[in-house]
Amino acid sequence: MAHQYPSSYFLLSRLIITPCFFIFLLFPLSSISSFHFIFTSASGPTIAISKVEQDQEALALLTWKVSLDNQTQVLLSSWFGRNSCHHWFGVACHRSGSVSDLNLKSCALRGTLQNLNFSSLPNLLTLNLSNNSLHGTNPTNIGNISKLITILDFGSNHFTGVIPKQIGFLTSLSFLSLASNNFRGSILPFIGNLKNLTILHLHENELSGSIPQEIGLLRSLNDLQLSTNNLTGPIPHSIGNLRNLTTLYLYRNKLSGSIPHKIELLRSLNDLELSNNNLIGPIPHSIGNLRNLTTLYLHTNKLSGSIPQEIGLLRSLNDLELGINNLNGPIPHSIGNLRNLTTLYLGANKLSGFIPQEIGLLRSLNDLELSFNSLTSPIPPSIGNLRNLTTLYLATNKLSGSIPQEIGLLKSLNDLQLSTNNLTGPIPPSIGNLRNLTTLYLHRNKLSGFIPQEIGLLRSLNDLDLSFNNLNGSIPASIGKLSSLTSLDLGHNKLSGALPLEMNNITRLKNLPLYENNFIGQLPDEIFLGRALVNFTATGNHFTGLIPKSLKNCTSLFRVRLERNQLTGDIAESFGVYPNLNHIDLSSNNFYGELSEKWGLCHKLTHLNISNNNISGAIPPQLRRATQLQQLDLSSNHLSGKIPKELGMLPLLFDLLLTNNNLSGSIPLKLGKLADLQTLDLASNNLSGQIPKEIGNLLKLSSLNLSGNRFVDSIPDEIGKLLRL
Repeated sequence: MAHQYPSSYFLLSRLIITPCFFIFLLFPLSSISSFHFIFTSASGPTIAISKVEQDQEALALLTWKVSLDNQTQVLLSSWFGRNSCHHWFGVACHRSGSVSDLNLKSCALRGTLQNLNFSSLPNLLTLNLSNNSLHGTNPTNIGNISKLITILDFGSNHFTGVIPKQIGFLTSLSFLSLASNNFRGSILPFIGNLKNLTILHLHENELSGSIPQEIGLLRSLNDLQLSTNNLTGPIPHSIGNLRNLTTLYLYRNKLSGSIPHKIELLRSLNDLELSNNNLIGPIPHSIGNLRNLTTLYLHTNKLSGSIPQEIGLLRSLNDLELGINNLNGPIPHSIGNLRNLTTLYLGANKLSGFIPQEIGLLRSLNDLELSFNSLTSPIPPSIGNLRNLTTLYLATNKLSGSIPQEIGLLKSLNDLQLSTNNLTGPIPPSIGNLRNLTTLYLHRNKLSGFIPQEIGLLRSLNDLDLSFNNLNGSIPASIGKLSSLTSLDLGHNKLSGALPLEMNNITRLKNLPLYENNFIGQLPDEIFLGRALVNFTATGNHFTGLIPKSLKNCTSLFRVRLERNQLTGDIAESFGVYPNLNHIDLSSNNFYGELSEKWGLCHKLTHLNISNNNISGAIPPQLRRATQLQQLDLSSNHLSGKIPKELGMLPLLFDLLLTNNNLSGSIPLKLGKLADLQTLDLASNNLSGQIPKEIGNLLKLSSLNLSGNRFVDSIPDEIGKLLRL
């Protein structure tokens, strides 16, 4: 999709293309003036122009020069005197002495075109100002430029405003690029006047409105790029007149309607890209007539219907991308005819049926993406023929059966994703052959059996997710060889036993979910030495012993969930200060000791749950510094002392649970300022005094439990007015 120029553009005999940066690499600035190029042009004047005319050309260029910024003027220091054909950088001339070509591509020019008098350059054939920092609108006098001009390139600048209609007077143009600017407004019908255009690049602007029918008058066009704009409406049927087109880029617009059947007439097309629009309807069967296509991008639209069998006639295709549409029905067997395919993206549709065996004929494939469909039945063993595959995405379908042993033949694979299917049986030991794998996703299936020892052969693996399966047995010691792992997710299986000590070798881990298994024993002491850990979840196991000391140094921690284990240790000594921590749940363990005031230094903390432990002492008032707290649950411990009034300074708190402790004193009045509070549970303590009427200010309160205390007097009337209770 890159902005490319045809080789003929660079080979025009009359044109010098010498990028400024290349000049600077070879010669100092002072030597630029030694360059002097004069060319004969068959279409230019051959009789010497008058001194007056020559002076006018020089004056026009010098007037423009002085309007540019100082750095640009230094670059153009060779522009002086009265003869622009005498050693002027970027200027080439006819033998007549008249300027024929102005090429200042990639010269870091800064300024506008307002002071460039185009009418003083009557014999100009080429104007190339691309890849600079020119800005402002294009002056309307651009229509006064030479009627002989064939190449006009203003691409990759910062021009604004509408495209001047006077460009429609330049009927000799064969190349027009206004791409990669900030032009707005419509593509006007005048474009149809430029009958000699072979290349039209208007991509990467802010153009709006519809593509004019007059585009179909440009019958010499080879390359039409209107992508990355805000164009709306249908693709005009007149596009079918452009029989010489080899490239058609209309992607990243807001085009609607169906793909016109007339597109079948563009039989010279190599590259057709209509992706990222709002196109509807079926892919026309006549698409099979475009036998020269090498690239077909129709992805990210709203296309419906089935993939036509005729797609199999496009035997030159290298890249076929139809993903993110509403296509349904089966993948056609004719897909097997596309032997030159390197990329096949059909993901995020509504495709059903089997993955055809013929997929195994596409031996040139590098990337196969069929995920997010409703494909059924087993993965065909013929998939093992695709020895060049680097990416295989079959995730989020309804595939069943076992993972075929033949998957181990795909030794070039980097990324294998088979997650969220109904796959059963064991993980095949042949998976160990995939030595280039960096990502392996098998989660959310029904896989069973042990994790094979061969998993340890995947030394390049960064991301391994086997969660939400029925895997059992212990974690193989060989997993310790995966020293490049940054994410290891084994959650929600039936794994058991102690974590192997070899896991201490995996020190780059950022993500370690081990939740909902039957693990026992202690957490490995050195697994957190890399200090990279961000998410650690071991909920619902049988871990015992102390928290590894190395966890205190993992200052990047964002989420920690260790609830429902048998972990122990002094709560004040087991954890450090985590500036990025968002959520920590240590509930239902055997932690003891007093709460540290350091929790208040976790300024991004939103959820703190240490309920159902053996914590004693007072609630530290420094918790008020954790101003992002939304949920605080310290229930079912042995906390004593007063409820600190500072808790009323946590503006985002919506759950406060302190039930079943030994707290005493009165309820702080400041709790009535917690405007977002939804749950307040202070039951089963030794609280006394009056229930403060300020609780009636908690208008969002939906759950209030104050039972099992020693309050006096009646319940305030204000509480009875809380409508959500």
